[in-house]
Amino acid sequence: MAAPPGGAGIVWQTPANPPEPHDYVIRNGRRYVRPYYFEFISHVKNRWAGKTIVDLFTDEFKGRSREYYARAVKCGRLQVDGQMVHKDYIVKSSQKISHFLHRHEPPVFAGDISILQNEVDVVTICKPASVPVHPCGQYRKNTVVGILQAEHGLTPLFPVHRLDRLVSGLLIFAKNAERAECFRQQIEAGLLQKEYVAKVVGVFPDGEQTVDANVNFNAREGRSTVEISGGAGKETNGKQALTRFQRICTDGTHSIVLCKPVTGRTHQIRVHLKHTGYPIANDELYLSGDFCPRSIKGTSASTEMAPSDSDNSAAEHGSKDAETDEGFDIDPMCTNCPNLAPVGYDGDEEGLWLHCVRYTGPDWSYECPYPDWAFLDSVSTKKMKL
Repeated sequence: MAAPPGGAGIVWQTPANPPEPHDYVIRNGRRYVRPYYFEFISHVKNRWAGKTIVDLFTDEFKGRSREYYARAVKCGRLQVDGQMVHKDYIVKSSQKISHFLHRHEPPVFAGDISILQNEVDVVTICKPASVPVHPCGQYRKNTVVGILQAEHGLTPLFPVHRLDRLVSGLLIFAKNAERAECFRQQIEAGLLQKEYVAKVVGVFPDGEQTVDANVNFNAREGRSTVEISGGAGKETNGKQALTRFQRICTDGTHSIVLCKPVTGRTHQIRVHLKHTGYPIANDELYLSGDFCPRSIKGTSASTEMAPSDSDNSAAEHGSKDAETDEGFDIDPMCTNCPNLAPVGYDGDEEGLWLHCVRYTGPDWSYECPYPDWAFLDSVSTKKMKL
């Protein structure tokens, strides 16, 4: 591969580079990752073939200007099959395209990832809200898997289940493929029981409440809806979903609810609680229709090959050799520098009041402590002792 220019000392990382403890910066209650150089790899789709390399990126990755892509080709930050090309190069189907970038990961909450149990072939942890489980989108090192590897040397890990990024609580990891396969078979056989707690708006009804309503997930909008039956003979598109709810306590304004999802659809608990009229009390996505998904506030996963850009490059704000007080070099072509976080991530979000407390299998059970927000009063404290 033709090494992209950048000066001595620059290390162009790939997914094979493991996270290290010194990669992280804790500041103002947030965990940041020091920006690093990274090679994004894509393969030319059939509909891209026949375009010039500059036209392809200008058309498909609109976060940056045509001028940027022309500069990136000229200096070797855009390559085809590991080789530098000229800006009028015509790409062919299935060719490998590499885009070398100064990568800035979004911040997450700085709370510790506490290890609950560390057994021979299983480890359980309490996941803080805002931290994704595994690499996805713009997150690679700022993930549960990455932090556990960097700070505890736990690798490889096989997630038995996942939690949404803004959800906290129990996570189970197998330490080897054999144990992971055992868990997978139990999940497919329907032998696992899951329990969450949620803090909802209003006085949730007493007694067990069952919601059996199909769930439709719209990937473009990043949200689910409950499918209302249109009567006999009408085709349904949503996936079958069943959740059982039980009120633990209430203070007249909010209620703490035990949630037992029987199925595992995207946002199932959140959308079923909204359907009952008692949404999670800080869930902006399902409290109103005015929520702006984070993916369009900052750089979305779909633009990872070309993060958001403006005509004002970092070169206008500092020299190539300038270094910030966080210990990373400012890159002259990076529009996120000199900040640690990428553009659009201002750190104003909070974790959902939804927390996984227990997973139970045929001959095992793992538990996680309740979060502070789940204790409305002394009565609820007594009721929620594990």
